[in-house]
Amino acid sequence: MDIDISQLRNVQSRVIRGAEKKYSRVENPLGDRYGNDGSFGQIFKKTIDNINTTNSYLSDAENEEIKWALGETDNTHDLSIALQKAQTALQYTVAVRDRIVQAYRDIMQMQI
Repeated sequence: MDIDISQLRNVQSRVIRGAEKKYSRVENPLGDRYGNDGSFGQIFKKTIDNINTTNSYLSDAENEEIKWALGETDNTHDLSIALQKAQTALQYTVAVRDRIVQAYRDIMQMQI
């Protein structure tokens, strides 16, 4: 099963999914559908990059909130876009984390 942001938001449009895959800075750390495109080190690096990207989105959203609260800007459009990016990236990061934890639990329950 692929992990992508469009599944988190129940988006069915191929156009939106294509745009998300083309322009998103958040990547699937497993690479292809089966996770066969790299070693553990590459997967770990992509995961850390995704966490850094998520932190960047959260920081941008917080900065926009502060600017709006201080009256430095009255552009609610930029604020809502920054908040939505941060929320979506965080949902994706949590979904990946949940998958990793579940995989770890499954491996630990295996009998050798």
